[in-house]
Amino acid sequence: MSEQDSQQNIPEPVPLVEVTRGSITESRHRGHIAVLDGDGHVVAHLGRPETVTYLRSSAKPFQAIPLVATGAADRFGFTAAEIALACASHNGEPLHVETAASMLRKIGLDQSALKCGVHEPFSAEVVRRLRESGEPANVLQNNCSGKHAGMLALALHLGAPTETYDQPDNPVQLMIGRTIEQFSDVPLEDIAVGIDGCGAPVFGVTVQAMARMYARLVLPPESLDEETREACRRIVSAMNTYPEMIGGGLTERLDTEIMRTVRGRLVSKVGAEGVYTAGVLPCKEWPRGLGLAFKIEDGEDRRARPTVVIEALRQLGVLTDGAYEALKPYASFVVRNHRGDHVGEVRAEFELIKG
Repeated sequence: MSEQDSQQNIPEPVPLVEVTRGSITESRHRGHIAVLDGDGHVVAHLGRPETVTYLRSSAKPFQAIPLVATGAADRFGFTAAEIALACASHNGEPLHVETAASMLRKIGLDQSALKCGVHEPFSAEVVRRLRESGEPANVLQNNCSGKHAGMLALALHLGAPTETYDQPDNPVQLMIGRTIEQFSDVPLEDIAVGIDGCGAPVFGVTVQAMARMYARLVLPPESLDEETREACRRIVSAMNTYPEMIGGGLTERLDTEIMRTVRGRLVSKVGAEGVYTAGVLPCKEWPRGLGLAFKIEDGEDRRARPTVVIEALRQLGVLTDGAYEALKPYASFVVRNHRGDHVGEVRAEFELIKG
């Protein structure tokens, strides 16, 4: 394929966020959005929802489905909070560390069994405390420690090697891959597989398939077996009951704040590199629920993603006036210079194409 042909095959994103300074739009963040209902109908879209990208951490609730559906979570006595942590990209706060440690104690392993690696915690407060004490970060503070503890539990339940639970050919990862196939409607052989930041396999599907997955998570189709449908219900309930497990409590996190604000109405899950997914539970406005997914093309997570989330949920009628006001700090951001002067703004600038 020539370079020109290759360029023509790159999906064309649309502008979603504008960054202004004075009278000029200085930067734009572009991307793709897909919204599907529980029957698989496209409710709204922008850009090219057929764009393939990695789920990244948006896969976590689906990586946890086999843990619950097989009975592994019940066998080891995992609580709803621990199931929520298995779906989390947490801050590494003491609450998260103790919950991950509890999961490991219940399965008879310690933190040396985790293969997610070590990174500085997401919580600025935890980082400050570590620096003051001179302590290094530890593996339990990795945002994926709950997910990996859940994978270890599943490996033990299946009789699979725990030493290789993170490898693509381990029964744990094969079962997770089949779950991604089941919810996305993408054949397993067509799913792109890479390695995530935590070392586990990561799955690439279209943005539209991501939206389908989340629509099915909150309204599992009757074609799924009862164990899987019940696992979906328990995971959705756990995420809504313990939103502080999904992100954090000491430091503001988008997923946690959205679920706290609209408690019981949706599940929210960020993924790295500008990925976002949400499942809106069946309600008066959307009796068959909704799955929302988008990808910010340049991978911007801090200023572009939150503005698109809030604006998309507003346009879909998911946020009440009170909820929108509560989440308004995420809807746009002030650009300031080094003196603290207000010199510009980061704001969403898009209109969803309905139908």
